[in-house]
Amino acid sequence: MQAHDQMYIDGAWRPAVGRDTIAVVNPADEQVIAHVPAGTAEDVDAAVRAARAAFPAWAATPPAERAARLTALADALAARKDVLAETITAELGSPLPLSQMVHAGVPVLVAASYAELAARHAFEQRIGNSTVLLEPVGVVGAITPWNYPLHQIVAKVAPALAAGCTVVLKPAEDTPLTAQLFAEATTEAAGLPPGVFNLVTGLGPVAGQALAAHEDVDLVSFTGSTAVGRQIGATAGAAVKRVALELGGKSANVILPGADLAKAVNVGIANVMTNSGQTCSAWTRMLVDAERYDEAVELAANAVTKYVAGERVGPLVNAKQQARVRGYIEKGVEEGARLIAGGPDAPLETGFYVSPTVFADVTPDMTIAQEEIFGPVVSILRYEDVDDALRIANDTVYGLAGAVWAADDEEAVAFARRMDTGQVDINGGRFNPLAPFGGYKQSGVGRELGPHGLAEYLQTKSLQF
Repeated sequence: MQAHDQMYIDGAWRPAVGRDTIAVVNPADEQVIAHVPAGTAEDVDAAVRAARAAFPAWAATPPAERAARLTALADALAARKDVLAETITAELGSPLPLSQMVHAGVPVLVAASYAELAARHAFEQRIGNSTVLLEPVGVVGAITPWNYPLHQIVAKVAPALAAGCTVVLKPAEDTPLTAQLFAEATTEAAGLPPGVFNLVTGLGPVAGQALAAHEDVDLVSFTGSTAVGRQIGATAGAAVKRVALELGGKSANVILPGADLAKAVNVGIANVMTNSGQTCSAWTRMLVDAERYDEAVELAANAVTKYVAGERVGPLVNAKQQARVRGYIEKGVEEGARLIAGGPDAPLETGFYVSPTVFADVTPDMTIAQEEIFGPVVSILRYEDVDDALRIANDTVYGLAGAVWAADDEEAVAFARRMDTGQVDINGGRFNPLAPFGGYKQSGVGRELGPHGLAEYLQTKSLQF
């Protein structure tokens, strides 16, 4: 596995200030596959200075030209799809078919969508006797997670570039090789001017904190845990700078009476098992009416047998994450939930695997029903009527995503309108790269994807005549 031992700053690979490195570990076999530089505050400062210097010219670049560069970037990612998928499988552990279809495939769609938006967005409009201008915020500090390493980069960098912003990216330390491949694509194929995109690898408390606190960063866009999001929000707030936070979730999969139970249960189990449960929007709480509860439990127990660790379900990203998820499973057993599949024991001797796990008889106050586990764990909860289902669905500090299944879309929509969450799939709705993604409550601030995602990187100026 090839890796750069340098930072990508001002259009070139440059040596890091310090000598410390980060080991990149394959979570499937626990072998070190590469080392990357552990960036310091000095590295971050150099990257931010490059981004600041490049900003005026990039902001003045016509939207049509920015769109052309983004189209070239999307094409470059598509051309590199195989190596991107292989790299993501090596450093994240996701099964190769998932890496090819989702991890490497979806970012191409997202990048292309922002190329189209850049070309046709109304960056200037007339309102009464005023002209309203939408201008780029400035230098963006993007801090991305490991669970969807390429998608999360594209979901921040593409709209920032479309808006006319320049970017410094600090990717997750578990998956930096994907970020390095992305940096290669920005210059070799997309031809971005030097300093428009910069990459600093490093640890969150060092490089990430330095980026969030840097006085010349105008907006910090972070995806990760709610706990870290609070810290970044506080840092940004103290400097009165813009912040976008996409944080945790504990999404409800609500199966209303009359819905196709078998389909809802099977799709719900698949949703959580995909990416080994390491998805912030995963439907980890399955809510079923009392009359059909036992049938749903049986369906779930059968459905999960298709998801075998080491085959359709990959490992968790690292040993710490594996221990954390196993601890939640043990907590579920201690608090009285009924284990119908899986359990805390590691299914394989090597690799950071966790058995696909399903709990029945979960009550809303249990830890596994309230806290984000971030692993292949489903909790099935019983409700008495529709109002009870709504109360349970809304009874967490999170509000990122969810699903509603009903006999018809109209009934599902009526329920979804009452949910305190940012995105709801109706009867198995499909992914839409133009639909805004983001949460209510402690699931974050701001939106990603589509025109709403672009708006995060724009600021408004009005001219009165």
